Amino acid sequence: MSSTRDIEALIDMMAKLPGLGPRSARRAVLQLIRKRALQMEPLADLMTNVAATACECSNCGNIAAQPVCEICLSNERAIGQICVVEDVSDLWAMERSGVFKGRYHVLGGTLSALDAVGPETLRIPKLAQRVEDEEVSEIILALNATVDGLTTAHYIADQLEGRCRITTLAQGVPIGGELDYLDDGTITAALNARREI
Repeated sequence: MSSTRDIEALIDMMAKLPGLGPRSARRAVLQLIRKRALQMEPLADLMTNVAATACECSNCGNIAAQPVCEICLSNERAIGQICVVEDVSDLWAMERSGVFKGRYHVLGGTLSALDAVGPETLRIPKLAQRVEDEEVSEIILALNATVDGLTTAHYIADQLEGRCRITTLAQGVPIGGELDYLDDGTITAALNARREI
């Protein structure tokens, strides 16, 4: 039986997870304890299994249970098209949409002079190598529209110039968005990327 100290330690550990604060963590732990057989024990088993098997895909940087992820191994994915994302969570968001049928490359962050993150810290050299090895025809830069994201996109475009087609995601007014609630940068990007209808 867990002591109160163990329960408090579990609450503190859960509170460190993104999206959970101390109160949410306390409620989650209480729920797990109440539903021990249905939730806590299966969760503990799954966490043990994932901790033992999860690794980074040696090709794209995705999280997988084997050295190369299922996306990179799939024969159904388009060869020659790589979508470059900042983090694994961005890759998973793209996959949820179900629209992109190519392959991915996870950089592991963005360039940032303030945080001393240079090109060698990220997986940019691996991306350049993949362009050569996989006969890539298009790189889609799906990086966040932040200063660091845009800087990283420009750096990658400069490094790969002339080696393949380089595109970026469209930016601007989201579907269902109201102009009154958008920031100036979004409105500027939307106006500059306007097209005929």
